[in-house]
Amino acid sequence: MKTKNYLIILSSMIILSCSSNTQEEKVDDSKGHVHHDHAASSETVALKSPRTAAMAHIGTNHVHVDYSAPSVRGRQVFGGLVAFDEVWVTGAHSATNISFSEDIILDGKTIPKGKYALFTIPGENEWVITINKNWEQHLADDYDESEDVVRTKVVPKKLENNVEQLNFKVEDLGGKKGQIVFQWSGIEIQMPFTSL
Repeated sequence: MKTKNYLIILSSMIILSCSSNTQEEKVDDSKGHVHHDHAASSETVALKSPRTAAMAHIGTNHVHVDYSAPSVRGRQVFGGLVAFDEVWVTGAHSATNISFSEDIILDGKTIPKGKYALFTIPGENEWVITINKNWEQHLADDYDESEDVVRTKVVPKKLENNVEQLNFKVEDLGGKKGQIVFQWSGIEIQMPFTSL
């Protein structure tokens, strides 16, 4: 009987010891490395603007948008959190990435297949959309206008309902036509393109 109780106590101690030493792992998709969380506060910060993606096939062209998705959380977004007339990563943290498996035409200009950074310059009545060669940037710190492949102007659409978390969609419009749609707070931006 004493041996049985001893084994139960020993087993319980081993289980408790093992569970207290486990660490949560996170994968950094941009580098393919595994990271270990050592502080609860870093996990909380990361979840406020989670990295996510939107993708679709437009004809045979695989279009992929990789971005961080912050939430409004009661803040004034455009003209507040996101300044008007300044280059913005169109998300949080690192620049939003966009990639095409085939060439596309955007606003009459050909963009070769590949991976790019997607920046915007929000304005009260008009936005500038920028596709930039340097896709690996933190915020807009390294942004260089000379590396822009395309700059185009669009008129933002006001939404009836606010969108709490920043959202991208890749929409198939039929044939080789598609569009990338950005929505956040009360704004929607549409970026139509044609696959070649």
